[in-house]
Formats: sequence, structure tokens, C-alpha cells
Amino acid sequence: MILIIGGTTEGRKALEVCEEAGKPFYYSTRGASQELSMHHGIRLEGGMNGEEMAHFCTEREIALVVDAAHPFAMGVHQSVADCVARLQLPVIRYERTFPVLPASVVVLDSFDAALTYLLKHQPQRLLALTGVNSIERLRAYWTQHETYLRVMPIAETEERLRQSDFPPERVVYYDKEQCDREIFATLQPDMILLKESGDTSGFAAKVEEALALGITVLVIRRPQIPYPATVTVEGPVGLRRSIERLLGSDFFPQRIGLTTGTTATAAATAALLTLLNEESYSEVTVTLPQGERIPFPIQQTELTEQGARAVAIKDAGSDPDVTDGAEIVADLSLTQAHSGVAFLQGEGVGRVTLPGIGLDIGEPAVNPVPRQMMRQALGSLVDLSQVGIDLTISVPKGRKLAQSTFNPRLGILDGISILGTTGVVRPYSSEAFVESIRRELEVSKSVYGKHLVLNSGGRSERYLKGRFPDLPANAFVQYGNFIGETLSLANELGFPQITLGIMIGKAVKLAAGELDTHSKKVVMDKAFITALASASGATAEQEQQISEMTLARELWQIFPDGTHPLYQSIVDHCYQVCKPLVPSAQLEVLLIPDSQL
Repeated sequence: MILIIGGTTEGRKALEVCEEAGKPFYYSTRGASQELSMHHGIRLEGGMNGEEMAHFCTEREIALVVDAAHPFAMGVHQSVADCVARLQLPVIRYERTFPVLPASVVVLDSFDAALTYLLKHQPQRLLALTGVNSIERLRAYWTQHETYLRVMPIAETEERLRQSDFPPERVVYYDKEQCDREIFATLQPDMILLKESGDTSGFAAKVEEALALGITVLVIRRPQIPYPATVTVEGPVGLRRSIERLLGSDFFPQRIGLTTGTTATAAATAALLTLLNEESYSEVTVTLPQGERIPFPIQQTELTEQGARAVAIKDAGSDPDVTDGAEIVADLSLTQAHSGVAFLQGEGVGRVTLPGIGLDIGEPAVNPVPRQMMRQALGSLVDLSQVGIDLTISVPKGRKLAQSTFNPRLGILDGISILGTTGVVRPYSSEAFVESIRRELEVSKSVYGKHLVLNSGGRSERYLKGRFPDLPANAFVQYGNFIGETLSLANELGFPQITLGIMIGKAVKLAAGELDTHSKKVVMDKAFITALASASGATAEQEQQISEMTLARELWQIFPDGTHPLYQSIVDHCYQVCKPLVPSAQLEVLLIPDSQL
């Protein structure tokens, strides 16, 4: 069992991660104001001191504590410290990211230091953005000076305000429709007081807006967590991987992995660090495309005659990927011949010979997102506008591995591709994946249950959320490649309305009757697409272009008019394949244009 100490945005994310396991866990909050949707989690309300928490963990056989409480919730952190020290439990600290503070900000170490500063400088009007818990800490100031306090409009806050004698006319309630600049411009404070509460709270934006208006900004530095965390994470991927490592398969039946793109980025980062610092590295930090930073182990680093080399091992988790365990090697050297990063051909990495995959012919098959990851990683260490880097990614066994992929059909020769749009590999095992879909659908049905919006992944989900802005988050469920299983489960659960959002690559496979669209199992049928195009009025030249396609998304270039009858024909065929699986539901199929992603 896992105990999450929540009540924050990070707590909610930790809850979502643990829900993926389909097993019970506990989620503890001090109050009842946080609205939650849980299917497997068990909610606890009311704070616990260290002794009470230790008793609870012993009684409920808790094996791991996840502390996702607010950085300033020191009473909660101390309870965690006392509990895990007494029981010798592992603890994961789910931490926020904290921006670098501008030099013009006044940084103070505590509320006492802030009070001393305020009493000395006595601004004409103070706006405190430090929450209702700071009323007593700042009493010596606000009882004597004009002070406004911004708070959250929740029941716990109202109760605390009633118990205090803070002037109600100087309470400013948080309104998500009102931006910080509007509040600052309306109140016109001389100073604002903030806690260093991290990016989650919009801290950086508040500081920037205040400084732009000439307001003095005071920041109380975040306190140190009073225990040595077993591991500290900054996002859901790091949390999931840490739980997998600490609890093995006792909680998540399958492990997530990291892409070849993430692995190559780790190797490139380690190579540049080795070159710059002349030190060896066994671990580096990698930033995933969505911004989360995670640690990545490094197998080997060394200086070479040309620069430096680093080796990282691809970990596909429980996904049966042919590249699992493969060495990804980065050879890196500095050059004055150009600025920025040049990607050179490496052994075992494929070479592009056909158009349509987003890379120039002749280029190494290092896809655009991994290239951007590597540029950002290397650019955080050196100024790429002034420094040139030659980077060669190689995979020693890549030629052999490529024989088990579709690369040759895509015109990628002599090796594998360095891939990954999210940086993360979700387990492909159909049984585990479909079971996770079932759990998401069960949550969606119990929480909302009216309109289910199915999508293949992150990009299509963002588009569909824009298309249906009024639907709750639980209405959107990702099917990956398992369209048939997902629709059957949705039918079993009785969803009355279903929207299936699909991108062109999967749509042409689904239209041809393939309900599992994974590229490891099926490729597009160009003869089928040509037949649909012909029936839709395509020209002979367009039919020839279809026969020469490498990827289905090239259809958007062949038929740039998004209203061409071919697209409606594809949608109609998708509908005909899917409708028998959901006979009682109102089904809609939406083809998502590349231009909208």
C-alpha cells in the first residue's frame, strides 16, 4: 500500500499516477476542499502528527510514503519525517520546480525576517499573497499598517478568517478570471509579499507582473524539508519509475520505459559534460518534451581524441521493443566550422532515403523531437549561438535490430531510428494496456459517464480538448492502438455518446478493418487507399503519389484541401468498422488534421 500526502496539484498528479495501477492506495488531505475523482484511491481527511501517521502506516501495512504536500507545509513534512524515521519507510518527495529569482527581488529566509523587513521599511500599502495561514505570523504588521491579503475562496479559509480579526474589507479572494496585473493595478500596492511556492502556483508570473509595475517584491525562501528523501521527483514519469524501483512489481504490474530519443539525449549530455569538466559521469538529468526532469543512468563516459564519448542503455520497461537493452552511443566534438548542433551519421542509425518522414534525404534517422531534446540539453550547457557541436549518435547493434522493424519499408536503411515524441515508452503488452484502458473507462463512467472522447495520445487529446472545452478531464481516454478493445469496453460500460478522434496514420489502417493499429502489427494498405482515392475523384497523378508514399500523413500534401471527398470516405469506412462494436451508442468519428496539432 502507498500513502500519498496530498492536497496540492502535485498530490493530484501523484493520485493520477497511482490510479494507473488499479490497486488501492490512500490519499490524505488536511481538509476537504480539494475536489478529487478517485476510483481505486481511498481518501483520508484530517491532519496526522508523526505518531498518528506511524500508527496508521503500521496498521494499514503502508510500504511507501509519497510526500506531495505544499513546500511550506512544515507541520506536515515534520509528521512525515517522524513517521518514516520511526518505521524506516522509504519516502518519495514530489517536489515542485522553482524558477531562478530576479536580482531585484528581496529574498528573506523566514516569516520572522519578512516581518522585521516590513516593520523597518513600512510600505504605504502591502499586498500579501501568502495565504490565510500567514495572518498570525504577520499580525504585528497588519494591525498597524494597510495590508491586503489574497486568499482562496474555500470553506477552510472562511473558517480561519472568522476566527481571526483580520479586516474583511481587506480580504482579496482569488479569482481565476482575474489576472495578477489587474489585481496589482487595482490595489496599487507598494510591496507584495510572496512565498517561494514554485512554478505550480504561477509564482514566476506574479513576480514578473509586479516588477513590471514597479512594485517591490519580497519573497520568503522555501524551507528545507526535514528528512532525507529516498528519492525526489518533479513529475509523473519520475514518480512512476521511482515507485516501480522501490516496490518492484508489487504495485504496478508493468514498468514504463524511456525512448531511444531520451536515451540518446542522456548520452549526448554526458558526453558534453565529460568534455567540459574532464570528469566521468554515472548519471545525468534529462528533460522530457513536456518539461519534466528525470535522472538517467550512464553506462560509460570517456575523453577521446576528437572530444568525448558516452554510452547509455535503452530501457524499454515492460514493452517488448527490439531496442530494449541496446547501447546508444554519443560521440561529440566541438568545432569552429559552424554554430549549433550538427547530427552526423553513426553506425547502426538509419539513413533517410525517401521523403515524407520530416527529415531531409541523406540525414541520419534521428527524429525531430529527439533532435530538439538534444539541442536543448546541450544548449543548457554551452551557448550554441557561439559554439558548434558535431554529434554522432550510433547504435552498435542497430543494423541487426533494424531487420525487425519497418524501417526498410519507410526508406530508412542501415539501422534503427532514434524516436520518441513524449520521451516515454508505455508498456505495449496488450493485456496490461487494455486493462489500464478499462480502469480509465471505469473512472470516466463513474465520474462523468455521458460523453466519452477517445484519442490515440497526447497531441490528439490536446486537439480534442480544444474541440470540447466544456467536457471534464475524465471524459477523455487514450486508446493507444487498441481501438477495438477500447470500443468494446466502452460498449460494455454503457457510454451513450462516443467520439473517436483519430489521426490519418491510424485512420487509414482502421478504415481497412484493422482495429489494432500498432505499426508492429500492421502497415498502411496503399492499394486500399488508392481505391478509396480513385472512388473519391483523385487524379492519376495523385494516385501515383499515393503509391510512392512513405507515411500516411503525406496524404495531407497530396490532397491539401481538407474537404476532399477522400477524407470523408476514410471517416465513413472507420465508422462502418467501429459501429458494430458500439451498437447502442451515438458514435462520431473525427479525423484530426496534422495542421491542427
